[in-house]
Amino acid sequence: MAAPLTLVLLLMIHRVYGQSGYDVSYSSTNICALKGSTVTMGCTFRHPYGSYVSKAFWTKFPVIGREYLDLFVDPEYRQRLQYLGDKQQNCAVRLSDLTYNDEHQYYFGFITNKDASWIGTPGVFLSVTDLQVESPERVKEGDSVSLTCKTSCELTDTPTFIWYRNSETLIKGSVQNEIIFRSFTRGHAGYYSCGVQGHKYISPAVYLDVTLQQGASRKRSVIAVTCGGLFIVILLFMIRMKRMNRRSAVNEYENVDLSANTYAGLDPQSRSPDLYNTLTTPSPAAHQTSSSEYENMSANGRSAVDLH
Repeated sequence: MAAPLTLVLLLMIHRVYGQSGYDVSYSSTNICALKGSTVTMGCTFRHPYGSYVSKAFWTKFPVIGREYLDLFVDPEYRQRLQYLGDKQQNCAVRLSDLTYNDEHQYYFGFITNKDASWIGTPGVFLSVTDLQVESPERVKEGDSVSLTCKTSCELTDTPTFIWYRNSETLIKGSVQNEIIFRSFTRGHAGYYSCGVQGHKYISPAVYLDVTLQQGASRKRSVIAVTCGGLFIVILLFMIRMKRMNRRSAVNEYENVDLSANTYAGLDPQSRSPDLYNTLTTPSPAAHQTSSSEYENMSANGRSAVDLH
């Protein structure tokens, strides 16, 4: 019984891992790609002369003695997986709209018309990453600040980075995954994010602002209090001056009114009619006395003239 069992195991290994003339080669056995992007896993294969490929497929988790999982009919992959190869030599495949669930080891396999099957090892391990902006927790004005666009694995395709501030493009076409501010100021504050040219995915934004030093903060507080106090003093002074001007105007008006009353007291027309008539109209008796005296003076006057 031992011999037949050994023969079965050898046949299974021979069936899965191939015979002479069978081979699969991968362009890269490790690929790191960005979430949401499209990746191409390139490979070539060969089979013995005189045979042809009846079925080509891509799978994951191959198990000896079990039926393979064809990803082209898998609901999770069939809309996103495209076979770029043929049944002769090329076995490249393209996977689009990558998610974290796509992070697996992938293998190419084929079956020939002679019922021989081959699974190419070691396969391709696909890593899926996102982008994260790494920044310092606290930034003081004047500090040298470095921002880094980080990934969990090194991207296979050489990326060209784009930096954004407040959703506006800040730097485009940089092969470096970091930007450096030699002297960070309040004018540099904002929301920073990064992306890779040719891809829609953009990292979550990180807010960066200046943290004031304790001395500077206290100094600004003193200045603010001083300015506020000065403003109050000026305001009170203006109110006081306005009130004084109003009082001066009222006093001036009262003096002018008093002067008008004084002159009215001295005006003869403002006196009572009886008093005015008393001062200007002589009595009849006085008039007659004056006339008699005049006549006597006239008679005496003539005598005097004769004596001279």
